[in-house]
Amino acid sequence: MVTIGNAHDDLIHDAVLDYYGKRLATCSSDKTIKIFDLEGTENYKLTTTLAGHEGPVWQVSWAHPKFGSILASCSYDGKALIWKEQPETQQWSIIAEHTVHQASVNSVSWAPHELGAVLLCTSSDGKVSVVDFNDDGTTSHVVFDAHAIGANSATWAPISTSSKDPATLKQQRRIVSCGSDNLAKIWKYDPANNTYVEEAKLEGHTDWIVPSLSGPKIKMVNGKSNH
Repeated sequence: MVTIGNAHDDLIHDAVLDYYGKRLATCSSDKTIKIFDLEGTENYKLTTTLAGHEGPVWQVSWAHPKFGSILASCSYDGKALIWKEQPETQQWSIIAEHTVHQASVNSVSWAPHELGAVLLCTSSDGKVSVVDFNDDGTTSHVVFDAHAIGANSATWAPISTSSKDPATLKQQRRIVSCGSDNLAKIWKYDPANNTYVEEAKLEGHTDWIVPSLSGPKIKMVNGKSNH
């Protein structure tokens, strides 16, 4: 077990290892993101502090390494920020801001890399958004109503095809979201209308469905991810 303490000045909400298990990103109510590099087998060294949000940072998500060293973060300030490290200088900067939501952005999740650089966000405004970062440098997004009194978290379904055709892959997009309406919902992409349609509604909870929160310290077993 590896314990990393005294890294943030307030509650830590998320801690995520990158694809290779060599880097750890954390985020906190102190409005910052911190990145640690693995030294040896048990020691994580703080290398970078990222400050760009204006409120508590709820979650971080590493993109697949085929896209470079890219990290997404979301905050109470209503924004999702995309950070990228320049390999030559090892300096991080904000390369995109996602500002379509009208309330706290509660979660961020990158799609399976086969789908491209696609980011999934949920918000207290009750909406879910999906942002495509296109190869030509442009972005496009879809926003849809998901949970009446707040969308708390969402994640992607695995890809179930070996096809490389972009249109076929886009039709494979499925997500599951959970909200303050006590519901979890499964959504499927509708290419004809460029939106997501509800496939299933999962009932059974009697209160909000929320992602789990971490404490002010980080504890990790074996210091590795489960990829």
